[in-house]
Amino acid sequence: MALTYKSSGVDVQKIKKSQSSIGRIIASTHSLQKVRSGFGHYAGLVEIHGGKMLATHTDGVGTKVMIANMMKKYDTVGIDCVAMNVNDIICIGATPLSFVDYIAANKNNERVFIQIAKGLAVGAKKAGVPIVGGETAIMPDLFGEKEFAFDLAGMVAGLVDKNKIIFGNNITTGDAIIGIASSGIHSNGYTLARKALLGRYSVKDSVRGIGRIGDALLKPTEIYVKPVLEIISRCQVHGLANITGGAFTKLLRLKKTGFVLDSMPEPPKIMQLIEEIGVKEEEMYKTFNMGVGFCVIVPKNQSEKVITICKKHKIKSWQVGSISDKKGVFVRSKKIA
Repeated sequence: MALTYKSSGVDVQKIKKSQSSIGRIIASTHSLQKVRSGFGHYAGLVEIHGGKMLATHTDGVGTKVMIANMMKKYDTVGIDCVAMNVNDIICIGATPLSFVDYIAANKNNERVFIQIAKGLAVGAKKAGVPIVGGETAIMPDLFGEKEFAFDLAGMVAGLVDKNKIIFGNNITTGDAIIGIASSGIHSNGYTLARKALLGRYSVKDSVRGIGRIGDALLKPTEIYVKPVLEIISRCQVHGLANITGGAFTKLLRLKKTGFVLDSMPEPPKIMQLIEEIGVKEEEMYKTFNMGVGFCVIVPKNQSEKVITICKKHKIKSWQVGSISDKKGVFVRSKKIA
């Protein structure tokens, strides 16, 4: 039987149903302020003054924290926490301005908290966003009192001009989809990744071309703020997508059109190994970033300019596909969403 996200314990369709129910409830609060976007995109937007929109987003590191516990290595998950937030907020054209974090644990462990904080600082500096506060909650009754356990999340706030918001509604047939390289699995799909990999290997095992499994799984999420903000300022951008939970199905969040991914790069070795263990290709592209952590959608004549900017920032990028008039997300010729 092939491994799937659902069989590993995460039913994406049921989660989407729950999210829709939550969305209907929170929408009842949107009349309290001038809300432009309140649910379903990469960031919420509230009009403040002078044509400015306040953008906010919150996210966590997920079960990647379990790998950190297994490896007793905590200095990179803070980078992931910052990345998961700032990479989303830039998708609507906003510049991140401030960040706060939330650490929940079953017991106080100053050494671990210092390591987490160091990672948060590294990520914040790379994103150019100050950490202005946070919360540390000790909850032994929730997590259990035996081995150390924790969760890590954050929230980012930013600004975007009212007339410069990028939702994706300008995406047009013939546009180019530029994929920017990921650093690895990033911080999504770890329930399936752990089910596949740790059923055969331990985190300390080494595999040719990958190294130690635990190190590959802990590789921090790439932060795209600086190259993407430069792309926004210098190019005609029609759409931006952070490839996280739901992977390439996320593209339909921008516009219900056709996203044809027919020139994807070779996936990272760790993802090839997961597929070899028993996860079907379609499931891989619905769960993992497959080497492309961020997508920029521009008119075809802007594609080389985007790739040049990425190269300047020392990050790989490629034209991985284009926009068609056939609705859905297609990897080569197979529809995945």
